[in-house]
Amino acid sequence: MLTAHPGTGGAVVWFDLLNPTAEDVREVERATALHVPTREELSEIETSSRLRAVGEALYLSAPLVYRAEGTRMPGTTPAGFVLTPGVLVTIRFEALTAFTLFAERWVTEPMADGPAAFVGLAEAIIDRMADVLEGVGSELDRISQRVFHTEVQEVSRVRRPSGEDADLRVLLRRIGAAGDLASRIRDGLLGIGRILPFVGGMRAAWLPPDLLRRLETARQDMTSLADYDAHLLNKVQLLLDATIGLIGIEQNNVFKLLTVASVIGIPPTLIAGMYGMNFKGMPEYDWAWGYPYALLLLLLSAVIPWVWFKRKGWL
Repeated sequence: MLTAHPGTGGAVVWFDLLNPTAEDVREVERATALHVPTREELSEIETSSRLRAVGEALYLSAPLVYRAEGTRMPGTTPAGFVLTPGVLVTIRFEALTAFTLFAERWVTEPMADGPAAFVGLAEAIIDRMADVLEGVGSELDRISQRVFHTEVQEVSRVRRPSGEDADLRVLLRRIGAAGDLASRIRDGLLGIGRILPFVGGMRAAWLPPDLLRRLETARQDMTSLADYDAHLLNKVQLLLDATIGLIGIEQNNVFKLLTVASVIGIPPTLIAGMYGMNFKGMPEYDWAWGYPYALLLLLLSAVIPWVWFKRKGWL
C-alpha cells in the first residue's frame, strides 16, 4: 500500500510504503528517481548496509518492534528510510503505531520537506519506544512486588505447594515475555541511535538550526532510553534468578516433606517386620495384651519422630 503525504507547499514530501506491491515501488521510483530497497536489503545487519549514502540520498534502515495482529506476541520488522533534501520515502512491512500516529499528526501539521518529515517521524518512533519501555517497566514493578514482598509468603500459607509452584511458573513466563520485548526494543534503539548522528553528520547542510537542535535532542533521548532499557534487562535477569530460586525452594520443600515422611515410616516398618517373623520363641505371642502392645508401639514409633521433626521446624 502506498500513501503519499503532501507537504506545506502542496508537493508530496513523504511516500509511505506498507507491504508495497511491485506497482507501488515502480510508482515511487518514477516520482522520485530513487531506488526503493527490498526487504532483503533492509534486513542486512552490517552497518555499511544500514547506513549509506548514494549521491544526495541517504539509505537508512533499522529493526522496529510491532505487535502481531490477533496476538500479544511482539515481533521485529525491518523499516527503511530513503532521505533526500526534498522527500522522505519509508518502507515497512508491518503496521507500526509510530507511523500511524505521525500520519494522523501530518493531517493538521504537514512538514515542509524530507528532512523535516524525517526528524518528526524519528521523534514519533522514539516516543513510541519510550511508551513501550514504560509499559515494560510497570510490568516488571508488578512482578517485583509479587516476587520480593510478603504476598508470596501469605499466599503460600493458604495454597498447596503445587499451586504456589504453578503461580511462580506463570510469573516466570511473564518475566520472560517482558525481557523478550525489552531486548527487541533494544535492537530498535541501537538502529535508530546510529541513524540520527549519521544523518546529522552527513547532511547537516540540509537541516536548519531548529531541526539540528531537535535531532540532537532526539539523539540524547535515544541515549537515555538505551540506558533505561539496559536497566530493565538487568532487572529481568534479577527477577528470573529470584523466581527460579523460589521455584527451587518450593520443590526442595516437597522433597523435604517426602524425606521426613519416609523417616517417620521407618520405625513402624521395622517393628512390624520384627513381629512378623513368627518365631516360636517370641514371648510377646503369649501375652494377652500383646496385640494392643504392638499397636501402641507402632503408634509411638511414628508419633515420636513426628514430634521431634515438628519441634525442629522441619514440618
